[in-house]
Amino acid sequence: MKKFIVITTIQEPTEAVRAFAALPHWQVVVVGDKKTPASWQLSGAVYLSPAAQKKYDFGLPWNSYCRKMIGYLYAIQNGATHIAESDDDNIPCDNWGFPKYEGELAEYDRNVYDTVPRAGFINVYKYFTDKNIWPRGLPLTHIKKNPPAALLRATDEQVGVWQGLADEDPDVDAIYRLTDGAACVFNRRAPVVMGRGAICPFNSQNTFFKRELFPLMYLPVTVAPRFSDILRGYVAQPVMWARGYLLGFTAANVIQRRNTHDLLADFQDELQGYFFNEALLAKIIRAVKEGKSIAQNMRAVYAALVKCGVCRKTEIKYLNRWLKLIGAR
Repeated sequence: MKKFIVITTIQEPTEAVRAFAALPHWQVVVVGDKKTPASWQLSGAVYLSPAAQKKYDFGLPWNSYCRKMIGYLYAIQNGATHIAESDDDNIPCDNWGFPKYEGELAEYDRNVYDTVPRAGFINVYKYFTDKNIWPRGLPLTHIKKNPPAALLRATDEQVGVWQGLADEDPDVDAIYRLTDGAACVFNRRAPVVMGRGAICPFNSQNTFFKRELFPLMYLPVTVAPRFSDILRGYVAQPVMWARGYLLGFTAANVIQRRNTHDLLADFQDELQGYFFNEALLAKIIRAVKEGKSIAQNMRAVYAALVKCGVCRKTEIKYLNRWLKLIGAR
């Protein structure tokens, strides 16, 4: 296996990046931007400076989180079989990692997990804590709803994407941070897998993709930055179902010491999702067809998102360039 970790940064090497670079059996790729210090370097990490990115760029805007895709592309073109991604403020715990996929010796090698049945939107944090806390991107109408019991069961479908939670300052929306903001340490428990028809937002801060699903790492370019990875997750899950893959969540395996943020600016970035997520998911599900390839379904979904005004017309250009560069059809 060739396993990569992709991180973006505009800072000098942080504690988190140094810790990831020290992990054995992983290749760390750090994607810089115009604001990243020109002197950036770190043993154990490949640094893609703005100049080095020219080889992999496909017209992405600068000073944009979507440039993380340059790191994905670098990993794919260098033979990645699995790609994890994180942020420069997520410090890996001693047990950092994800459940193994099928065919590898592991505690979960028989594809038996606590699985959430078909139930629409799910606040997965409720399976790991009793606190009133929710993941960024969850429709506000579902914040206080108790999720259904997760049942231990075997499944022939595979987990294609794992999302690890984060302790202390997990990925929550600006409303939570503005109104409460209390730290959260999640309970340790077995992984929870979203069955078909159960959906939960997942982010780009601590996730793990297998090779077959690399096309779904595409971060939409023409939406607000804090909505981009949430929209990516909404697109990914129905497309995964159509190919026999599911999304799984693990207990926290990083500690987030969050970089300074303007919470009101975060709130403004997140507005697009607060009001339209449920209707948006319905449009995505309607656009996905069984028997189509991942790339075909992605094109259909983003065409629908452009038509309803969620994305701009130029999104299709970026998407097609991405799919071509990674050889997805």
